[in-house]
Amino acid sequence: MATTSVSPSVGSSSGSSSGTPSGSGVGRQRMKPGRWFSELGWRHLVGVVAVVFAAFPLVYVLSASLSENGTLTGSNTLFSDVSTANYAQLSESLFWTWMLNTLVIAVVTSIGTVLMGAAAAYAFSRFRFSGRRAGLTSLLIIQMFPQMLAFIAIFLLLLSLGDVVPALGLDSKLSLICVYLGGALGVNTFLMYGFFNTVPRELDEAAKLDGATHAQIYWTIILRLVAPILAVVALLSFISTYGEFIIARIVLTSESNWTLAVGLYGWVSSLREANWGLFTAGAVVSALPVLALFLYLQKYIVGGLTAGSVKG
Repeated sequence: MATTSVSPSVGSSSGSSSGTPSGSGVGRQRMKPGRWFSELGWRHLVGVVAVVFAAFPLVYVLSASLSENGTLTGSNTLFSDVSTANYAQLSESLFWTWMLNTLVIAVVTSIGTVLMGAAAAYAFSRFRFSGRRAGLTSLLIIQMFPQMLAFIAIFLLLLSLGDVVPALGLDSKLSLICVYLGGALGVNTFLMYGFFNTVPRELDEAAKLDGATHAQIYWTIILRLVAPILAVVALLSFISTYGEFIIARIVLTSESNWTLAVGLYGWVSSLREANWGLFTAGAVVSALPVLALFLYLQKYIVGGLTAGSVKG
C-alpha cells in the first residue's frame, strides 16, 4: 500500500519536472518567416525604406559637393569624382561672412525668443489680470494669418524707420532680428504657456512663504523646471531663423550683410551661371551648426523629461 501510494506522487513529480523544459522548448521555438514578417518584419522594412528615402538626397548633395564638375544632372554617378575643390573655393567667397551673419542673427533671435516667450508665458500662467484671456486669444488669432501678408507692411515700416533710426531700417541685422522676434513670440508663448501650467502652484506658494520674490521664483525655480521646453523653443527658433530666406531677402540688401540662405541662393539664381558644386558644398557646411546644436540640446531635453518623471 505504501509503495502504491508513493509511486503516483513520484511519477507526477517527475512528469511535472520533465514537462517544464519541454514547455519552455516549445515557447522558445522560432517563429515562421511569414508570421515574423506579419508581426515584426514589416516594421523593420518600413524603417529601412524611410531611412533610405530620407538619406538619399543628403548623400546626393554630398556627392555633388565633392564633384569638381559641380553638376546635378541625373546621369551623374555617386562619388565618381571626389575632390575638395568646392570646399576650398568657399574661402574665396563671402561664405564665411554669411555664416557669421547667420549665426549672430540666429543665436540672438533664439535667446530673445526664449527670454521673451518664457516671461510672457509665466505672466499668463501665474498672474490673473484684466485682458488676460483677450491677450491669449489675440495671440492665437494673429498666428492664423499667413506671414506673407505682413511682408509689404514690414518693408514700408523699416523704410520709414530707417529715416529716423538707421540701425532699425533696411539692410540692418538688428532690424531683421526684431522682425524675427515679433513673428515668433505668439506661437512660442502658447507652446511654453501649456508647459508652465504643468508646474504646480504649490511650489510658488512654498517659495513665497520662505521669503522669495516673483523674480527669484521665476529665475531660480520655474525656469529650471521648464528647461526641456526652453531647449525645444531655442532649437526650433534657431532652425527656423537659420534657414529663413524671404524676410532676409527683403530686409538685407547689401551682399556683405546677407545670410547663408540669401547668399547660397545668389550662386544658383542664374540658370546659365549656376555653380551647383559650390552651392552644395556651402549647404553641407552650413548644416553642421544645426546638427551640432541638435545633438547638444538633445541630452538636455531627454534628461529633463526623464528627471521630471521620477519623484525624488
